Amino acid sequence: MKNYLKMLQFLKGHEKLFVLSVVIMFVASFFEVFQFTMIVPMVDVVFNNKDIAVPNKLPGFIEGVISRLNAVEPTISLLVQLSLIFTGLILFKNLLVFGYQYMMSDVSQRVMRDIRYLLYNKIQSLSLDYFSKKRTGELVSRITHDVNVIENAVSYGLIDLFRQTFTIIFWIIMAFFIDSAAAILIFVLFPLIGIPMNSIGRKLKKISRGIQEKMADINSHLLETISGIQLVKAFGTEQYEVGRFKGENHAYYKLKMKSVKRMIVLSPLTEVIGSVFGALLIVWFGKKLMTAELSFGVFALFFASIMSIISPIKKLGNVNALIHQALAANDRIYDVLDAQPTVVEKPDAATLSELSRSIKIDHVSFQYDQESGPVLHDVSLEVKKGEIVAIVGPTGTGKTTLANLIPRFYDPTTGAVTMDGVNLKDVTFRSLRNQIGIVTQDSILFNDKVSANISYGRREATPDEIEAAARKAFAHGFIEKMSQGYDTFIGDRGFRLSGGEKQRISIARAILKDPPLLILDEATSQLDSESEKYIQEALDQLMKGRTVVAIAHRLSTIKKADKIIVLEHGRVIGTGSHDALLGSCALYKRLYDMQFSVEN
Repeated sequence: MKNYLKMLQFLKGHEKLFVLSVVIMFVASFFEVFQFTMIVPMVDVVFNNKDIAVPNKLPGFIEGVISRLNAVEPTISLLVQLSLIFTGLILFKNLLVFGYQYMMSDVSQRVMRDIRYLLYNKIQSLSLDYFSKKRTGELVSRITHDVNVIENAVSYGLIDLFRQTFTIIFWIIMAFFIDSAAAILIFVLFPLIGIPMNSIGRKLKKISRGIQEKMADINSHLLETISGIQLVKAFGTEQYEVGRFKGENHAYYKLKMKSVKRMIVLSPLTEVIGSVFGALLIVWFGKKLMTAELSFGVFALFFASIMSIISPIKKLGNVNALIHQALAANDRIYDVLDAQPTVVEKPDAATLSELSRSIKIDHVSFQYDQESGPVLHDVSLEVKKGEIVAIVGPTGTGKTTLANLIPRFYDPTTGAVTMDGVNLKDVTFRSLRNQIGIVTQDSILFNDKVSANISYGRREATPDEIEAAARKAFAHGFIEKMSQGYDTFIGDRGFRLSGGEKQRISIARAILKDPPLLILDEATSQLDSESEKYIQEALDQLMKGRTVVAIAHRLSTIKKADKIIVLEHGRVIGTGSHDALLGSCALYKRLYDMQFSVEN
């Protein structure tokens, strides 16, 4: 119940529309039952020319109505009047049904819209370490598949939950009005249906969790293999990936069929129990019909009352299944919504002024989690304004992690990172990151126009400014040859571009942002030798008068740095100029000698 109430919290903000639709549903359910009372005068008075006989003593006004009907002569006129009333009731009821179904559908779509927004907004607010633990496909599955499961529960589930419950209540009232003793007997036995329904519901929740996890696996597989299709084809692993997908798809199928089997068994189960009740009713009322204690029309209405309860109960069984499936999805959705970012902005965070003196990394140690162990060990360094500082070292030694502390993608485990003496934990993200331009070794582009990708950090940039940045990055030449120039869509993750072209657009993006601080993480790693020469010249011009932190394996790109930091196993083992380090740092000299011999 607690989880279900938690799921219903998504209705917040839509309570008025929801309550109104439930009220209309209540009225519609009343008329759905009331319309069948027209059967009694039609069968008893019009067709059989007999009095309406009810075993129970009824309220005075109902007795009065029955007396007046019994006194009426059966005529075609009465039949027409009853038929018109019956038709009018059906018309009115269906107008109400349309109203509440439309409003409930509106509520469900609003809820789905809100949940998708909440999930996406939450995902955007989480720190980078969260994404190292979660697969992209898994998060996509939360927003797509899991939300759709909840949609079924909110739309069909809630409609049937209220409508069928109201219908059952009205039919029960009707049955008790006619023969309370028979109704009590039937409704003592009815709860027997709830035992298997509850058991099946619990199993469905467990199976649904497995279905949703398997769908996340499928989404992850699709995202990885479709985005990495070039690698798949290059290594000839198409059939291997098809085999993997076949296995995951079949596992999903097996779980889905387990769910289907348990859902469809509810219908025949309630049908069988209902037929037993029906047989009991025929025996019970047979004697009363034979002695005229009960008229046939009233018996038909009572029988219809009991039989009409079976269908709503069957539907409530399906609702129970939908709700348990939704609760499993709800748990997964709240797994994201309840996640807390590890890097947070203080409520009273100050606006950081533009860098004027230096950035200091003071006795910083860092680790992602207990399993990864320490990545940085007691690192201290200073980057003065206008300096070009290069960070070098073997792969996996913490270079990128160190650079990521500056835009505060992560917070140090111990120690502090300051800018002009201000701890970065005390300033707003926007004022800090607006000062930083980043070009990474993995060119991250979006399926949008070339111009939109270049102006991603400055949405207000003019076409002339975008083109100027592209020219500085030596990207204008290939852009103007595209089918629609700067308005060309570049495909998912820039799939239509070569590695070098993607990298040059990324560099153009950083140039256009024109930040005082640049972080270059293997900025020329995807370029051929000729392109690298031009880009390096553009970067040299861009770096003039700016503070630059450059990460590179290729030492030829950082010889001109004012200061070089050498990292090994997360520790600073050397600091100085290129020439000084060649004589004082064995690791730096070894790295330089290895690459120098390769490049020559």
